[in-house]
Amino acid sequence: MREKVVTALKAVLPDLPDDVAARVEVTPPRDAAHGDMATNAALLAAKPAKRKPFEIAKELVAELASLPEIAHVEMAGPGFVNMTLKPDLFHDVAKAVLKRGAAYGRSSLGAGRRANVEYVSANPTGPMHVGHCRGAVVGDALANLLDAAGFKVTREYYVNDAGAQVIALTWAAYWRYLQAIGTDIPAEEFGELAPSGLQYQGEYLIAVGQALAEKHGRSLANADGGVAPETTWFETVRAEALEHMMGMIRDDLAALGIHHEIFSSEAEVLKSGEVDAAIANLEKRGLLYEGVLEPPKGKKLEDWEARPQTLFRSTEFGDDQDRALRKSDGSNTYFANDVGYHARKASRSDLLIDVLGADHGGYVSRMRAAVAALTEGKTDFEVVMCQIVRVVKDGEPVRMSKRAGTFVTLRDLIDEVGRDAVRFTMLTRKADAQMEFDLNAVVAQTRDNPVFYVNYAHARCRSVLRLGEETYGAAAVTEEALAGQDLSILTADEELAVLRRIANLPRQIEAAALAREPHRIATYCIDLASDFHALWNRGREDTSLRFIQDDAPEASKARLALVAAIASTLRIGLGILGVEAVEELR
Repeated sequence: MREKVVTALKAVLPDLPDDVAARVEVTPPRDAAHGDMATNAALLAAKPAKRKPFEIAKELVAELASLPEIAHVEMAGPGFVNMTLKPDLFHDVAKAVLKRGAAYGRSSLGAGRRANVEYVSANPTGPMHVGHCRGAVVGDALANLLDAAGFKVTREYYVNDAGAQVIALTWAAYWRYLQAIGTDIPAEEFGELAPSGLQYQGEYLIAVGQALAEKHGRSLANADGGVAPETTWFETVRAEALEHMMGMIRDDLAALGIHHEIFSSEAEVLKSGEVDAAIANLEKRGLLYEGVLEPPKGKKLEDWEARPQTLFRSTEFGDDQDRALRKSDGSNTYFANDVGYHARKASRSDLLIDVLGADHGGYVSRMRAAVAALTEGKTDFEVVMCQIVRVVKDGEPVRMSKRAGTFVTLRDLIDEVGRDAVRFTMLTRKADAQMEFDLNAVVAQTRDNPVFYVNYAHARCRSVLRLGEETYGAAAVTEEALAGQDLSILTADEELAVLRRIANLPRQIEAAALAREPHRIATYCIDLASDFHALWNRGREDTSLRFIQDDAPEASKARLALVAAIASTLRIGLGILGVEAVEELR
């Protein structure tokens, strides 16, 4: 329709500049009462044509009125043009859904661009907790969305296995190992031996200690079963504790329906020399210098010791200050490690997207600058921020985990309400908006619960189709058979409202992908479910709109085709969200 509008505008204004034509928009109006589509073409063309917008709009209306797709066209406001399309177009959309199945709505927008989405990347020091959940779900749904929009997507997890927290984990696992072989050292006493105290005392590490004991016996302890020299056990315990933790994390993610293609190890990135190579790349191009940073905001001058460091000229790439890559003693900063890792990702990607918690806001500008510098602007870098989720039950904050003690584990949350309820609920709001996850609400079977509301719509559709199979035979109600039905009988306002919503899915997928906002697809599913429920209720009032009528088999099959198209579209939307469309509700 946009192409047809541009053609009509050029018929009105033959000398229309191409750059003006390229900016013409044809979009659904906010108010459905204004028609199916609206265009700003006359407003855009007014200045270069040196004519009033309403004059151009008047001629454009006359030109568009002759199109066979247009049922009604009119001017609106200072120069907008509103168009109402003929129902046949929407009937064709329903047929397209039935013919294309799961491929309906898929786009070539991404043109095969290689998009890397990194999400979760929790420190491997314990089970996944609810704080990780939102980023995990948002990242996974965003990856699905970009795939549907034509990007070539890689899902990646960065394992932070090279820092002080992993050292602390190793000592905690060793403590549990000593317990497993019968050496019971009090936590306070053992904490005095560990470099940074006994930070991790959760019961989840008991299994790690037992596994170490089963595999190594008493060989990791000294002769009397006490703490042996660190050099004799540290690397062994570290490697096996990390393997156990990552196995636990993978299991937790799998329970949420999340599977990454790549797990990158920070320790391996450091060992590979990629950090030093990235720094050398920047240095070769004159983007490093020795300098002194200003004291951090809020830091008193008397508490700040200025030291020369190796600094990256990140301000040349939009950052608010230059950033340290090497400390005064020559060791790399944490930022340097991240630069090396992102250089690795950028080497195989055209677009990098990091899904991070809201507390990482200060990280964005420096990392964007680094990627721009490393790739000379060839790879884009974006961040999707996720606000924290507050879990409540009966109006009170919830501490659900008995085995972890201090936080709500992801597995507890899934066990409490189910995977699909967790995923859909986490996607009902924009990622950077605050969220309260109400355990009572997500299991309630009411229209106020969006998970139930959408699943109820799909289950109703499947119930109608099963009745259609019983009435007309399974062969008559396959999607292929229904795609051949004459749908001209579908003219009721409620029927056309559903068809218009279905027709909008491809545009919603593209818009959500461009905005990096998968919650838009959840909203779309809720709206489509609402349209279907309205049609269902209308059929209870008006028998002529019922899906199956004994005395009207052809009309019934036309409406079964509509129901099948609705069910298929809901499955597509839910599939992007990573939620299963249920066949029936019990």
